[in-house]
Amino acid sequence: MHQDTERCIRAVQSRDSRFDGWFFTAVLSTGIYCRPSCPVPPPKVVNMRFMPTSAAAQQAGFRACKRCRPDASPGSPEWNQRADLTARAMRLIADGVVDRSGVSGLASRLGYSVRQVERHLREELGTGPLALARAQRAQTARLLLEGTGLPMADVAFAAGFSSVRSFNDTVREVFALAPTELRRRGAGSELAAPGVLTVRLPFREPLCPDNLFGHLVETAVPGVEEWRDGAFRCSLRLGTGHAIASLRPMPQHVVCELVLSDLRHLSTAIARCRRLLDLDADPVAVDDALRADPVLQPLVDAAPGRRVPRTTDPEGFAVRAVLGQQVSTAAARTHAARLVVAHGTPIDDPHGGLTHLFPEPSSLASLDPARLAFPTSRRHAVLRLVEALADGSVDLGAGGDWQEARARLAALPGIGPWTVEMIAMRALGDPDAFVPSDLGVRAAAQRLGLPSTPGALTRRGAPWRPWRAYAVQYLWAVGDHPVNQMPS
Repeated sequence: MHQDTERCIRAVQSRDSRFDGWFFTAVLSTGIYCRPSCPVPPPKVVNMRFMPTSAAAQQAGFRACKRCRPDASPGSPEWNQRADLTARAMRLIADGVVDRSGVSGLASRLGYSVRQVERHLREELGTGPLALARAQRAQTARLLLEGTGLPMADVAFAAGFSSVRSFNDTVREVFALAPTELRRRGAGSELAAPGVLTVRLPFREPLCPDNLFGHLVETAVPGVEEWRDGAFRCSLRLGTGHAIASLRPMPQHVVCELVLSDLRHLSTAIARCRRLLDLDADPVAVDDALRADPVLQPLVDAAPGRRVPRTTDPEGFAVRAVLGQQVSTAAARTHAARLVVAHGTPIDDPHGGLTHLFPEPSSLASLDPARLAFPTSRRHAVLRLVEALADGSVDLGAGGDWQEARARLAALPGIGPWTVEMIAMRALGDPDAFVPSDLGVRAAAQRLGLPSTPGALTRRGAPWRPWRAYAVQYLWAVGDHPVNQMPS
C-alpha cells in the first residue's frame, strides 16, 4: 500500500480514515509522522513520504503527531490476511515473541536464520524486528501513561522495557514528550477497579457486533469464557502468567478491561484480544468484494462489517473443534467443560465466574480416553491431535504456516475437512477458510438458491476469495440462530 504513492496522496488529502494503519505519512518539513486521517491540513505533496509501519517512521527519525496519535491506529490488515514470511513475523512480534525470546527466538519460530529475517523485514518494511518491537513497547507505554495511574517504573516494565532509562529515552524520542508530560495530556485516570487495566481497542468502521459476540458467547466453554454485564469475558494463558479479559463493544471502539498476573504480558494480551475480535480487518474492502455477488449483496447491506470470531488459544480451540465434531454446540461445550475441570489450570476471578485456563496440550497427554463420552474413533482423534500439538508437529501459533498446518491436521486420523477449515478460520485466522459442508452454510445456500453440495458450493463461491471466511459469517446470518445475536 505505501508504495502506491498516488493512492496514498489521495487518502491523505481526503483524510480517509479507512486507511489508518495501512500506511503512515512522514512529513519532511515538520519531522513528524501521521495517520492518513490526521485533522491538520494535509502537507504539500513534495513533503510527503509514506511508511509501511510506525516503526519505520520512527527509525527514520520522525516523531508521532500529537494530534492524530498515529501509533494508536488499528493495525494493518495485511498481517492477518497474508501468510508469507513478513506477515507471520509481524503476527509473532505483536504476540510479544521478540520481547520474550529476542530476534533469535523469532527466527527460530519462523524457521529461518536471524540474518534472513532481518534482511527480509528491512527490504519490505524499511526496518528490522527490534525496531518493530520497540514501537510496540512505545505504544503500550502511551496507553498506560494516559489511561492509568500506575507508577512510572511499573509502566516501564509493563510495556516491556528493560530499564526505566530506556523507557524514558524511547518515550521522549517517539513522542517528543517526557513520560510525565504524556500523562498530563492524557486522561490520567486511575485503574477502573483494583488490579484492572482499561484500554480502548480501535477498529475500522463499520463493525457488526451481533455475530461476533453472539458466536463467542454461544460457543463459550464454562469456566473459561462467559457473558457478564454486557461484556464477553475470557481467561488467557500468557507464557508463565495469565490474564482475564473483559471485552465490551462500543460504537467506535471496544472497551478492554484486563486483570494480569504479570504486567509484562500486557501488550501480548492486547494483541490476542484484538485477534480474537478480528479488529484489524478492513471491513470496507471485504464487504465491497462480497457485494459484487448479487446473492450476498442484500446480506452485506443489511448488516455490514461482520468480523470472523477467532480465538486467544489456537491449540485449545483445535481440541474443542474435534470435541465438537458431529455433535450439537451444547454437547461440545459440555465435553470441553469436563476437560477444563479435570485438566485445566485453576485461576481466581474476583470480578466474575471464570475458574480455569483451558488445558495445555501437554497437560492432556495423560488423558484417559475412557473418560471421553463419545465414539472410539473420536477419542483416538483427540489423543492424536493432542500429541501432535504437544510435540510441535502441528503449529497453530501466530507465526505458523497456514497450508502446512492444514496438511498436517488433515493427515491425523478422524479429522475431516470441516474440522480443518474451522481450525483454519478461527485458530489460524485465515480469511479465506471455507466450510461448505457445514450444516448452517448448506441450509443458507439452499435458502438463497445457491448450490448446497460442498463441491458445487465451493465452485460457486470461488469469486468470494480471498474473503470466504467472511462470506461464511454472512451465510450463517441467514438462519435464526443465537450465534447471530449479541446477548442482551
